[in-house]
This record gives sequence, C-alpha cells and structure tokens, in this order.
Amino acid sequence: MLAVLTALHASVAASAPAAAAIAPVAIAQYVILISVDGMGSAYLKPLLQAGLATELTTFKRLQAEGCGTLNARDDANYAITLPNHTTMVTGRGVIGATGHNWTSNTDPPAGSTLETNKGTYVASAFDVVHDHGLRSAIWSGKSKFSLYHKSYGPTTGAPDVTGADNGRDKIDYEKIIAAAPAADLAADFITQMAAAPFNFAFFHFQDPDGAGHALGWSADPASAYAAALKRVDTQIGKILDMVHDTPALNGKTTIILTSDHGGHGNTHGDTKNPLDYTIPFYVWGAGAASGRDLYSINPSTRSAPDASANPSYSGPQPVRNGDAANLALSLLGLSPVPGSTIDSAQDLVISAARPR
Repeated sequence: MLAVLTALHASVAASAPAAAAIAPVAIAQYVILISVDGMGSAYLKPLLQAGLATELTTFKRLQAEGCGTLNARDDANYAITLPNHTTMVTGRGVIGATGHNWTSNTDPPAGSTLETNKGTYVASAFDVVHDHGLRSAIWSGKSKFSLYHKSYGPTTGAPDVTGADNGRDKIDYEKIIAAAPAADLAADFITQMAAAPFNFAFFHFQDPDGAGHALGWSADPASAYAAALKRVDTQIGKILDMVHDTPALNGKTTIILTSDHGGHGNTHGDTKNPLDYTIPFYVWGAGAASGRDLYSINPSTRSAPDASANPSYSGPQPVRNGDAANLALSLLGLSPVPGSTIDSAQDLVISAARPR
C-alpha cells in the first residue's frame, strides 16, 4: 500500500496547486476522522477527573498518546451541525465566494446537492481520496448527512480526471441512520474496517448533541449530557483498541478527533458564545507526537485565540475543525482539496519532526 501511495503522490505532485509547493509525505495508509456532535471543550474538562463514573478515559488517552488542543474553533460564522461538517470535509468556510455556502441544518431537499446550492461543484476529501484509487466511507447518526450521498454519488460526483477513471461515486460505503446510538455505529465501523479498511473514514457520533438539546448542555458529571459523552468515549476507546490490535492498521492509521460545536442551555449556534464555538481537536496514531499541544508544534502557522475570541478567516488563524480535510489528505500523502481555503497549504503539522 505504501508503494501505491508513493506512486499516487507522484501523480498528484505534478498538478498540485501553488499553495502546496512542498508536497506532503505519506505518514499513514488510513485516516479516521471522528466528529463528536455537540462536544464543547468546556464540558470535557470536568470529566477528566479520575474515578468518575463519567470519566473520559479514552479522551485522556488521546491527550497522553496524541497531540491536540481544547482551544480549537469551529467555523467563524456558524456554530451548527451540517455547515460545520461540510467545512470539515471540504476545507472551506461556510460563507463567501470561497465558502461551500451550505447554511441549512436540516435534511437536504430532494434534488439538492452542494453543487446545486452553490452553483459550482464543491470538491471534498472524498473526491481526492477516491480519484486516487483509494477507498472512503462515512458513518453518521443523523439523516441530514445524506447531503454527502446526494452530492458525491454516482451521477452527482465530479468526473474523475486524475489517473485511472475510478468513476463519479466518491464514497464507497455509507451508513447514515437517524438517531443511531454510538454503540451501533461503532460496531459496524469496527466490522467494516477489520474486513477491508477504508483509507479515509468519516465517523459522526450524534449522541451528545441529542442529549444537549433534550436535557441541556451541562458540566455536571452526573448529567445526561455527561453520560452521553461517556458512551461516546467508550466507543472511541473500542476504535482505538481495534486500530492497535489489528496488524494491518497498527502503526499505519491516524485518528483525527474534533467537533462541530458546543452548546449552552438546550441549544447552540451563538458565534459569540465560547461555550458554543470552543471545541477540541486531537490527533492520535501514526505520525502524531505524544502529549503535545498543537499550538506549540505550529507556532508560525496557528495562533491560540483568547477564550473570548472567535477569529474571522483573515489574520492569524486558530486550529479549526475545518483543518481536518487537508490534514487527513496530507497524512495520506495527497494534495489538498481543490478550492479549499483552510489548511490549503497543508502546514498544520502533528509532530515537530514530521517530514514535508
């Protein structure tokens, strides 16, 4: 597989955009992007205490064995689910000429795609992975994620003009089920990855967001919201164990963990409220430094924002959930998403010694 990635990288380098003047070196064969819906950083901190029934033992493992920050940001203009997840897979902000422009947070109407909404095709990490002969997949606990099936399907995905024609359907496997519990999706994910690993897997847990809307976002370790975070933490632990215990994946897989937004009361979406826009961003596995802060590893390309700041896309940038798409591609040795603006230079690194 590494030989394949090397060959693919050579074909990508010839057409790489100017922003990626120094092409990435493949670090991983597989990247798993996990988004925990509604996981605000403020609500993680109380659950890192040892001995709690809701102690986030897996999250503490990610912090110890990987690198990251609790001071990342979602989109500068939207703190809601579908716009932010679209940012995660396209590497674009939501609004503006360079944005993906998907602002709705409901199930997409019949016939609606990212392309019909914007007026031009909006490429994604799924496109780059698929068009280079690799495999991609998505798991989600919300039906609105059908947007990606609609946008990157057999007739809606862009023609593959990179190397061999792998067809227009950019996503090889999909499991999108409304209100799917964390354990159910994780079990299917583990089964599928053990049988035939996907090079880029996008996994979405809906549980904490559901608990927040129903019973409130809460820092109380005994709250329903904390219990939902613990259920997800347990399932992420199973995913980490699967990677570690599977020879085909161990040492060849990187996990990126982030969120779309936090919340306050029973809602979210306030781009002026730190409880809504402050999220975690962690990287674990192949290529990731242990126990390091992402801002300390990236002092010249990322700037830690003040707690009360939600920076615009001009000026110094924080680590954002939108960094995920091009970081994932960089780890796979692939160039950035065409048209992307977040980490389009692929300069977010996860180890001070990481080759470029």
